[in-house]
Amino acid sequence: MRRLVDRSTIAPIVTAFVFGALTMLFSSTVHADGSGTADDPYRVPHTAAGMRIDGVLDESAWNDALTLDVNIEVQPGENIPAPVNTTAYLIYDESSLYVAFIAYDPNPSQILARYCDRDALWDDDWVAIFIDTFNDGRRDYGYISNPFGIQCDIIESEMGGNSAWDAIWDSAGRITTEGYVVEMAIPFNSLSFQRSDSDQVWGLDLVRSYPRSVRHHIGLFPRDRNNNCYMCQAEKISGFASVDPGRNLEITPTLSGVYVQERENGTSGDFRESDKTLDPGLTLRWGFTPNLTFSATGNPDFSQVEADAMQLDINTQFALYFPEKRPFFLEGADFFNTGMDAVHTRSFSDPNWGVKLTGKEGRNTIGLFTAQDNITNLTFPSSEWSEDTSLDQDYVGTVMRFRRDVGSSSNIGLLVTDREGDDYHNRVAGIDASLKITKKDEVNIQVLGSSTRYPDSVATEFDQEGKRFEGGAFELFYLHDTRSLDWYTLYRTFSPDFRTDTGFIPRVDYMYTETGAGHTWNNDPDRWWNMLNFGGCLETDHDYSGQRLLYGYSWWFNYRGLKQSMLDLIGFGRVQRYQGEDFYLKGLHYTTGFYPSGATSIFLNGIFREAIDYWNVRDGKRIMFNPVIAYKLGRHVSIDVSHTFERFNVDEGRLYEANISRVKLVYQLDRRTFLRWIGQYRNYERNAGLYIDEVDSRTEGFSNQLLFSYKLNPQTVLFLGYSDTFYGDHDIDLVQTDRTFFMKVGYAWVQ
Repeated sequence: MRRLVDRSTIAPIVTAFVFGALTMLFSSTVHADGSGTADDPYRVPHTAAGMRIDGVLDESAWNDALTLDVNIEVQPGENIPAPVNTTAYLIYDESSLYVAFIAYDPNPSQILARYCDRDALWDDDWVAIFIDTFNDGRRDYGYISNPFGIQCDIIESEMGGNSAWDAIWDSAGRITTEGYVVEMAIPFNSLSFQRSDSDQVWGLDLVRSYPRSVRHHIGLFPRDRNNNCYMCQAEKISGFASVDPGRNLEITPTLSGVYVQERENGTSGDFRESDKTLDPGLTLRWGFTPNLTFSATGNPDFSQVEADAMQLDINTQFALYFPEKRPFFLEGADFFNTGMDAVHTRSFSDPNWGVKLTGKEGRNTIGLFTAQDNITNLTFPSSEWSEDTSLDQDYVGTVMRFRRDVGSSSNIGLLVTDREGDDYHNRVAGIDASLKITKKDEVNIQVLGSSTRYPDSVATEFDQEGKRFEGGAFELFYLHDTRSLDWYTLYRTFSPDFRTDTGFIPRVDYMYTETGAGHTWNNDPDRWWNMLNFGGCLETDHDYSGQRLLYGYSWWFNYRGLKQSMLDLIGFGRVQRYQGEDFYLKGLHYTTGFYPSGATSIFLNGIFREAIDYWNVRDGKRIMFNPVIAYKLGRHVSIDVSHTFERFNVDEGRLYEANISRVKLVYQLDRRTFLRWIGQYRNYERNAGLYIDEVDSRTEGFSNQLLFSYKLNPQTVLFLGYSDTFYGDHDIDLVQTDRTFFMKVGYAWVQ
């Protein structure tokens, strides 16, 4: 297959002629065998001709392709004629599904398209195909491309989406005088699908996102906003008889290196080498059937190439949450999702090896993985705070998930997790169910039980049980959701001794109830507002001794309008009990922003509220501002600037003031290569005399990260980078404390 050809130097008259000729050719052969229903699906033709993915639809096979118009605006307009025309073409051979889009535009100069990293195209124009390969409305694969062929892929399921999932596929695109053209080749080995020697029926949606004064989402079929199952409404396509994913084998060897220097006395002295490693690794992915995948990894590179963004941790009640970005854990990650966050793979910090099996067989979905970790991270939750620690010892962690489809859109499931180490274990098991009672109503239920044993030294230090103890958890969620009105009720309870060390549940010993309702008004997309939503809820919270921890109300308001403008408001008033005292709190949280141009976005997050000083157990007032500005300079350069300011006052004066600034500058040389710099600065100023415990009156830190990245595909990569950190406090001026040089090389061998 050829790489995308840059035709920016071709005369506009030639481009117009070629585009016009293709338009005439396709307009004379537009056809769609079938009607797209379950009884009469569209038929996707088979081809034996060779296909080149170069953004030029000059292969003869495209003349025979299934041709479909994508012409229904589904958001913000509700099933109205689209403002622009889009035509899509589908055809397949033994190894791949081929998709092409001709996206017409009356003003091609306004097309938003830039060269960027994978998965970073959401501000651009883009087109997408969504495929439900099991034709059950429960899970779909999405393949998205901007006008330059920049890729994004996503798995959507009943239990949430997995936008961090990466597949290996091919795409190309180009802007023309009439709009833009995108061409895709989706290998069958990037999909799971039914076992069948005869024709298969798949669900299909084709989507175009057209951002101008508002962002118009255009689809293949009208959406029923009173039906909460998206792919149940999808058009149907047939074909793919005896398609073969081949050996469906992907072997990725990696070589990772790191060289670290640290000051010998932390903030003084000369730099000394503290780490110098060169680690080979190997990851294997084998689809041994069309719908079951086995993965294994040894000595993997589990490093986070993108450093975790700093979060304010100066006055937090519970542990901070960080998302998962590591490829091995992302494979089939949506299979392990449940209502409670009982599986959070960031709990695996430094694995030596791992194996995984995921897939779907008939109505049964299965997921199983086991990994050995060098570090045992532990969180000790309670009703009012959480603590954590890390043990320098190995453990083996295992997660098993089973789910069975029931009826047309419901399911029941089983979850088992286990962590085993020296004088330590945490075992969790439970059942769950998602029941779609009607198109508008659903009930989600989950019950979990745990058994835990901590090492004696840990139990003593953190005031935990010194022997094996057990706990339980339960959640019930009911939702009634229609086009205009929704209401819900939630009941959640965690016993004091419940633990799930493979998950992220930093709070236990409480029984929480919430009931709320909201109303939505939809308007024409060209009005100053196109969506308004208003609602509210009541909430109560008790611990297991019967002590009331919280009661109160919340309300919300959401607005969407021109210039892709938005405003989200959340207000509340509540009484919260902490450390035996009642605190009367009210406040407002908000997020607002807009796109003044296609190259610029401006957003502001903020908080005005009465709050609790958790360090010193007293009333306070908290103010937070977080402006975020993103600017695209031409096709290749982007800059993101954000700043978080927080101030906390108590009756005696200002308790603290915190600032975090972050700048990200990216120069994208082409669709595969970029150079990126990230700088982050943090400064905390405290009034030490107002703290019960001793604290530094000033702490500050700064970090740099410089990264060169080349990605032939998500697994065939070259990373070269440098990072460092600086530290300062009331006695020490900002000083560099460490510096790190790192590299990674990976190559995906696919059969």
